[in-house]
Amino acid sequence: MFTKKSATIFLALSFILFGNLCYAGSASKKKHLDRRPILLRAMSDELQRSMSKLKMDDFKSPYFMAYEMKESITNRLQARYGAIYQSGGGKNRRLRVEVRVGDHHLDNIGKKTSAFDFSWSPGYRASRWGPTDDDPAALRNSFWLITDEAYKSALKAFLKVKSRAVTEVEDKDFAGSFTYEKPQVYTQAPVDLGFDTDRWERLARTASARFEKHPEIFDSVVGVEGTKEIRWLVTSEGTRLITERTLLHISVQANARAEDGMLLSSQISIYAPTQDRLPSEKQIMAKVDQVISDLEALRKAPVLEPYTGPAILDGEATGVLFHEVIGHRLEGERQLDDKEGKTFKGRVGQKIIPEFLTLLDDPTRREMNGVALNGYYKFDDEGVSAQKATLVDKGVLKSFLLSRTPVKGFDKSNGHGRASAGEKPRARMANTILISDKKVPYSQLKKMLIEEVKRQGKPYGLIIRNILGGSTHTSSWGYQAYKGMPQMVYRVFPDGREELVRGVEIVGTPITSINKIRATSDRVAIFNGFCGAESGYVPVSAVAPDVLMTELELQRTMKKSAKPQILPAPWSFSK
Repeated sequence: MFTKKSATIFLALSFILFGNLCYAGSASKKKHLDRRPILLRAMSDELQRSMSKLKMDDFKSPYFMAYEMKESITNRLQARYGAIYQSGGGKNRRLRVEVRVGDHHLDNIGKKTSAFDFSWSPGYRASRWGPTDDDPAALRNSFWLITDEAYKSALKAFLKVKSRAVTEVEDKDFAGSFTYEKPQVYTQAPVDLGFDTDRWERLARTASARFEKHPEIFDSVVGVEGTKEIRWLVTSEGTRLITERTLLHISVQANARAEDGMLLSSQISIYAPTQDRLPSEKQIMAKVDQVISDLEALRKAPVLEPYTGPAILDGEATGVLFHEVIGHRLEGERQLDDKEGKTFKGRVGQKIIPEFLTLLDDPTRREMNGVALNGYYKFDDEGVSAQKATLVDKGVLKSFLLSRTPVKGFDKSNGHGRASAGEKPRARMANTILISDKKVPYSQLKKMLIEEVKRQGKPYGLIIRNILGGSTHTSSWGYQAYKGMPQMVYRVFPDGREELVRGVEIVGTPITSINKIRATSDRVAIFNGFCGAESGYVPVSAVAPDVLMTELELQRTMKKSAKPQILPAPWSFSK
């Protein structure tokens, strides 16, 4: 699932200072002691103690262990109608322990995607929250308790994995349980990033007050959220990492109803790693005004009937389409799980999309065309260096998104093992980039759309200029499909005239849809957001051009009709 909003992850920026004060140079110049290495050392010492001594009689010792702690320092505020409704933040630390018993070829994970065996439920389960104090002893105690549980669970799971050989046919495609990777040692310099609460409260008040002149928009919210995440990772192989990440998120969302009662929503999201990378206040206000004008236009727009025919997807919509339709189906673990549809298993070297398209995923890319990309990182959540992966080259499948779980034909990770705090990493997208060898100016792409409309004898084509997000089904027990949630959809008539419509969502089957692409524009758009899947929500980006599709299917959205508020809003006449 790909979305501009992160409803379950609160993002924040914060200026963080660790530990005790010390003085250098003069009494007037203060320097703060970096206590991050002290915590890393405590984690390393406890991991080494467990690796050397943790063993039950008649059972194997762990062959691999990893300890991770992610600290999130948050600051967030929300404004409505020119007033602050929420302002605050917090700090927490989330712990993760991975214990593997057996060897790299076959261990307790086997083909499973979950690190914890929920069929074994102890009467007590240690907290996965770590101490917010920089207390090495308390931190070691937390990891000790979690490790004990993880080891016992791993032993039980390993016996279950081995027992499958008695009842199940040998899987000839099984490539092993865990890859060999080079240990990494890296300590990132502390990142100081101030969250100017006064500044953001002023902006949020001003931006939210702009809706007061539009009483037909009955509710709206302007949010400023930020986060600073610090990640400590130690493994029994020797990896020792301290990394930091900061992200600022400005969101604007508004709601209204059409005359027929249909609930309408318009929104924008702006992401940046630092405050100085955000648009100016004037530019932000212009985006707020765009939300207002879009919503007012949608209120008057006619409802579109279900449609199948030619369409242009703008770059953002294209990025979401490839993320949902191709990206998720190229995640390594999905090639192994019998509950998955395995759309592309065994198809390496075969054509799967039009030959003029190439698909990459590159977490090493910090920005594109001056826009910072959410999916950038230096090391993934398994401690593997981030790497550019060529997934599809000129239409031909070349590789998968790979974590340290091997896939047949691929015995190395390409640095895409990702997870939110406390979750087990698995292969996930980062910065997904679509490249085209068949580009034309956008004006020409629109002409090609009209020509296709006439050729098919359709009354009109469609242009989708904005999309909120999407979702997909990849399981074998269900149906292979995807859904996109467009915001601004236009009918394009044979004379070139455009008309805004509402009330539809994109649907389709993956391979059929992608292979309906006939050409792309010579410009690209960037979709920054978060993706939610089995290992939690992770920041991602999609970079793609506008595409012309000879066939796109849209279905009617679920109708949520209700009468508007009986009385007008108080602020509609009191100010």
